[in-house]
Amino acid sequence: MPELDPSFLDLPLEETSSAALQRASDLGCDHAEVRVERIRAQMIALRDGHLETAVDDVSLGASTRVVTGGSFGFAGSVELGADAAAGLVDEAAATARTTSRALRRRVELAPEPSHGRVEWVSDYEIDPTAVPADEKIALLSEWSNRVLAAPGIDHVTTNLLAVAEDKYYADTNGTTALQRRVRVHPVVEALSVDPESGEFETMRTVAPPAGRGYEYLTGTGWDFDGELSRIPEYLAEKRAAPSITPSRYDLVIDPTNLWLTVHESIGHATELDRAMGYEASLAGTSFATFDKLGTLEYGSGVMHVTGDRTVPHGLATLAIDDEGVETQAFDLIVDGVLHGYQLDRRIALEMGFGRSNGCAFADSPLRTPLQRMANVSLQPAPGSDASVDDLVAGVDEGIYIVGDKSWSIDMQRHNFQFTGQRFFRIRRGRLDGQVKDVAYQSKTTDFWGSMEAVGGPATYLLAGAFNCGKGQPMQTAPVSHGAPAALFRQVNVLNAKAESGR
Repeated sequence: MPELDPSFLDLPLEETSSAALQRASDLGCDHAEVRVERIRAQMIALRDGHLETAVDDVSLGASTRVVTGGSFGFAGSVELGADAAAGLVDEAAATARTTSRALRRRVELAPEPSHGRVEWVSDYEIDPTAVPADEKIALLSEWSNRVLAAPGIDHVTTNLLAVAEDKYYADTNGTTALQRRVRVHPVVEALSVDPESGEFETMRTVAPPAGRGYEYLTGTGWDFDGELSRIPEYLAEKRAAPSITPSRYDLVIDPTNLWLTVHESIGHATELDRAMGYEASLAGTSFATFDKLGTLEYGSGVMHVTGDRTVPHGLATLAIDDEGVETQAFDLIVDGVLHGYQLDRRIALEMGFGRSNGCAFADSPLRTPLQRMANVSLQPAPGSDASVDDLVAGVDEGIYIVGDKSWSIDMQRHNFQFTGQRFFRIRRGRLDGQVKDVAYQSKTTDFWGSMEAVGGPATYLLAGAFNCGKGQPMQTAPVSHGAPAALFRQVNVLNAKAESGR
């Protein structure tokens, strides 16, 4: 089993936190927290089997956030040690005193018990950032050349993102947490060009990013060999496929596509700071306002959505969040009705929830924690053995959608359209070849209200993204979204090519 990284433990973690918390006490701060973080992020990109880009970046620093005078204060630095930490507290406290004059409401945090000393490591086998670069490049090159060798493939791009994140947290409440998590995201995309028209089509892998290690690339958690062998066939069929006729269709949506719709239309909409109008950067506010809690019919009765920061291999999974809250699982939508929100400690107390559900996160030691998304997931039908084939069998005329691509959604998370990687026509309960240029369009509540059935646990997949953006200056957060395959009735489908004017 993986362990905490000894090289991170050798840093002056206790010295830094002890000095900061003591200084906060001396200044009479109501609350203080300290983070020391080291984040190693790697990116490798190949084109046609040849290396184009290789980045190996390490960021290290410390920060403190305090509550004093009824306001937050924050400061961060790349320096560690007692003197630097005490100086950060002085800076943060001075900021809090200044900003307190402009606040209408005092900052208070929901109570959270002390969790003592916590040590947690995510569920992986091999740290992907520790695998030699030449070994990773060799594997990606072999993948690229395998796809490029197939007839009709003109170009192949291959990318690998890998992150190892070490974090030390301590606060005046008595919680100390040492945590390590890793994540990987490999992508292979093939391109085929029509030599006469110059038009092209692409097809990429639908393997999701995962809170796993390098073992993910070699067969643990995903069959990359199987998927890569099918990419040329899928792309050839897509090139020859007819363009979709706009109309209303029944849709069977694979979790490799549905995760993104969950993210955009549910994940962002149930962040309570957005619903309260406190946050609008990068994703807008939310139509799911607080007055609708417990009454808004978000979708059909088969709709059950949870937030969960504890699920194995989730990109947003860890033990203690960046406010010292023990992470947990919680309901957001139950039987189709809005049931809850994602919370941090300040907004939880302000809106009467009593306790945060552990959704605070900062993407670096130089950024203050924001309320960020948990692993928000549509749950499968409990105890059901309904498969994709079973859902397809219930459709007379429709489309089966696999893989994500482009999307568009308004700034209240209400009106949207999504495309995908591949689309299969459904006729009389069976798949009948690919179509292309499909974009499905709806309003959030209409779309989820049209969901007639969800697949069983065997159809469930945890997908997600490395780069959910929020805040100014922008922070990016990794987050997973699980979903089963699901059946939606009579959804509006556009012809994306025609809509683009081409």
